[in-house]
Order: sequence, then C-alpha cells, then structure tokens
Amino acid sequence: MGKFKIIGFRNFDQFLAKTFLLHGHSILAHSRSDYSRMTREIGVSFFSNLDDLCEQHPKVILLCTSIISTKLVLKSLPLQRLKRSTLFVDVIYVKEFPKSLLLNSLPGEFDIVCTHPMFGPESGHHGWNGLCFVYEKVCLGDEESRVSRRERFLEIFAANGCRMVEMSCVEHDQFTIETQFITHIVGRVLEALKLDSTPINTKRYETLFDLVENTAADSFDLYYGLFMYNKNALEMLERLDLAFEALKTLLFGRLHDVARKQLFGNA
Repeated sequence: MGKFKIIGFRNFDQFLAKTFLLHGHSILAHSRSDYSRMTREIGVSFFSNLDDLCEQHPKVILLCTSIISTKLVLKSLPLQRLKRSTLFVDVIYVKEFPKSLLLNSLPGEFDIVCTHPMFGPESGHHGWNGLCFVYEKVCLGDEESRVSRRERFLEIFAANGCRMVEMSCVEHDQFTIETQFITHIVGRVLEALKLDSTPINTKRYETLFDLVENTAADSFDLYYGLFMYNKNALEMLERLDLAFEALKTLLFGRLHDVARKQLFGNA
C-alpha cells in the first residue's frame, strides 16, 4: 500500500503502527509531542512539521487524534500538499461527529473511511482474533487503484482476525450508547461509591470491581467525549434516571404495603 501517515502517536496509535509495520507498510508519524526517539526505535519516521510530512505524499492518513482536538487538527493540515486521491481514515470511538467533520473539512476529491477498532493495547495484546472492527465507507473514488487501496487497508484488520462489521455511523452511535456509554456510567458511579472488598465477596460482586477497574483505566476525556459527541447520550441519561426512579418506586411501594400490614393487619 505504501506510506501511512499517523496523526497523533499515543499508546493506541503506537499499538496500531506496530501491526502496520509487520504488514510491510512505511509509517510516518506526527504529534505535538516529540516522539522522535521512540519512533526511531520501532522503525517509524517522525515529522514535527506537518508540511514536511504531507510533502511525503502518504497514501493513507490515519487520524488518531482525541475527539476534542480533531477539528483543530484538520484545520492545521496543509491539504494542498497532499495528492487529491489521499485516503483519510479516523479511528475515533464515536462516528457521526467525525464523519460530518471530515465531509465538511475535506475537499470532495479525498476518500474517507470512518472506523472504530473496538479494542486497544490491553484487549488486543495477545492478538486481534475475534475483536470487533466497525467501519463505514463514506466517500470513495471508483478508480481501481483507490478501491484496491481501501480494501488493502481494511484487509490489515481482517487478516489479523478482526470481526469486520460494516455499518453506518448512525447505527454505530446508536449501539455504542448502550455498549460503551452506559458501561462507563455504571463503572464511574460504582467508583464514586468507593466500594470495599470483603471476606465474603460473591462472583457477581467481583465483576463490579472488574468494571470499575476497566472504566477507571480510561481517561475522563474519553467518557466526556462519549457524552458530548454522541447525540444519543442525553436520551440515555434520561432513561437511566427513569429506570432508577421506577426501581425506587417499586421498592418503596412494597415497603409501604409491609408497613400498612404491620399497622392495620389485613383490614
């Protein structure tokens, strides 16, 4: 496929880059932080200057930026230095927002694929087999070379055993509000409760500690991003409030019945 340009080079981005290198691709990286020493050690070319990097004419630009900074990063790209057939791919964990941002920020000649590898350095440490990779082919040229490049990019994940799921960005955000956002809410609520381990923990109680540990490992920015940039988040919060109130009503309703029987018997 040729050269990949990775914008952002934190843990997850390094994790992806190492697999791309194993498939024989050249990796060019850019970040506001200086990763030049580390990138040399793994065989990645680091560019502190975006103009210099874009003049290398990478065939694929992988946006591994935080969701909060993506808009500013796109504005800073010297798009005029790229070939008009360049493929842009994002790996952000919400999808409607970056899709709209890419469509509104990039000239129509660029190809766009929105993706979400639903795993990371920890869950994918021993391989990607069976792990979910979601994608939508958003804006694509029909030239054979461009179709081939797109399919070869996706093949990297398929060849490593990923469960490839093609779906729209709208569907993705509808599903992840339940699979990700609600999981983070429950985990962070439990963390705030500061539950203690006991000598008589049940297996179910132990799973709560696992959930707290997993969600606490993610930054609050990630949790905030799920809330801020998924339009389904407010509805889910309202549903949670209603569900909790309904449960309390059920409990206090039964408590009221018990109290009445104690006071008045069956009369």
